[in-house]
Amino acid sequence: MSSAVRTLVLVRHGQSTDNEHNLFSGFRNPGLTARGVAEAKRAGRKLKELGFHFDIAFSSKLDRAQHTLALMLEQLEQADLPVRSESALNERDYGELSGLNKAEARSQWSPERVHLWRKSYDAVPPGGESLAMTAARTVPFYKEVLARSVQNGQRVLVVAHGNSLRSIVMHLEAMSPEALMDFNITTSEILIYRFSETGAVLGKTSVVAPSTLG
Repeated sequence: MSSAVRTLVLVRHGQSTDNEHNLFSGFRNPGLTARGVAEAKRAGRKLKELGFHFDIAFSSKLDRAQHTLALMLEQLEQADLPVRSESALNERDYGELSGLNKAEARSQWSPERVHLWRKSYDAVPPGGESLAMTAARTVPFYKEVLARSVQNGQRVLVVAHGNSLRSIVMHLEAMSPEALMDFNITTSEILIYRFSETGAVLGKTSVVAPSTLG
């Protein structure tokens, strides 16, 4: 099995209605906007243009990730691909921030505190999860399921959320908590990782799906 086959593709879901209105989502279940649908389709078409054909796909339990994945698989002409929905890949729980506009949250607490809750590794929003707590479920899932699938030669597609994916990327790239604060994944952004036979990351490619409709 060549190293080129050992591939993991991570994709953030398309724009949701909460994204559109600048709301904290967390475990909420907003649908995709028209722009989000277009982004998902474009991401699928882009992967097809790049020659991707997957053996298995994973999503979170949340609708926005599952819908994005379904739209992508249609464009890839792989609608019958085996798919697993896993709670380990759910977005981080934002607790009391969930459903609030980010500007309103900054007014209620403070811009500095809300920034720490959003971007730092250890800060815990009231009633919610820190990114470290999110990583406590995503990284073991990566090691036990995703990495094993990749090392078995499967080409793996994962569609999940900004923070659940950030925590996996932090692990893959040995990223420091300080570097993580400046690292973001846009809606429908594609992150392609290729691995050696020993599981080492050989390379990474980032592709951003256009956000315009059409």
